[in-house]
Amino acid sequence: MATNYAQPLYSPARPLALAIDRWIWVFMAAFFIAITLTGFIPDAIMKVEMVRSGARPPFPPILHVHAVLMGTFLLVLLAQAWLMATGRRDRHMLLGRAAFLLVPAIVVAGFVLVPAIYQQVWHGAQAAPPPVQEKLRQTLLFLDNIALFQTSAGILFPICIWLALRARRTDPGFHKRMMFLAVAVPLMAAVDRIAWLPTTGPASPLSTLLYPMLVMSPIFLWDVIGHRTVHRAYLVWLGLYLPVAVAVYLLWDTPGWHALVPRVLGP
Repeated sequence: MATNYAQPLYSPARPLALAIDRWIWVFMAAFFIAITLTGFIPDAIMKVEMVRSGARPPFPPILHVHAVLMGTFLLVLLAQAWLMATGRRDRHMLLGRAAFLLVPAIVVAGFVLVPAIYQQVWHGAQAAPPPVQEKLRQTLLFLDNIALFQTSAGILFPICIWLALRARRTDPGFHKRMMFLAVAVPLMAAVDRIAWLPTTGPASPLSTLLYPMLVMSPIFLWDVIGHRTVHRAYLVWLGLYLPVAVAVYLLWDTPGWHALVPRVLGP
């Protein structure tokens, strides 16, 4: 019998492909959580020890709020993927209402957190002895650059979530892909804390700008191999992401950006 090579690998006649198409979303949600834990747990342990030894001030309360909100969102994403993989669509839709509360809270907490951290370091630099002052001034320059990533995440995350939620009833394929693409940019805060990963930082933001695409590659490759198509969700996301990435690259470590950030985030 002749084989139809034009037929996608994803087909009801191919149980393995069908299982991958269902469970890859659960894998990706768990993968996102693993990246978050790998990046933030060692970093948090180190900083807690610094607080205990008096080497840095205590964490601002908004940092804990932001961590809880973002952690909750990732757990909801995992639960949502699990519910769809196990055929519990009604519960998936019911739990999805949490996004309408979580996403605005995450965005607000993020925009409160950025100046809170910046001002904490700025005040420390004013009161510290001269050798420590110089170190804190370098930290402020680093935070200037990090503000580029924080701003881009603060803009792209809610836009992508809004696009995903708007399509939840009319285009489920776009909806689920865009939900995961929305997380790829803020997830870089964890990726940058994984010390053993190759990086171009702090001299260049290139690696951090490329890692979101690497993180999303399992789903993208499955779409290309299993569905033999590039879903339009990737094109929409790329259209949003590329201008922001170019702006980050061009503004990185420039005198004009270093002059602007203290005026916006400083006390």
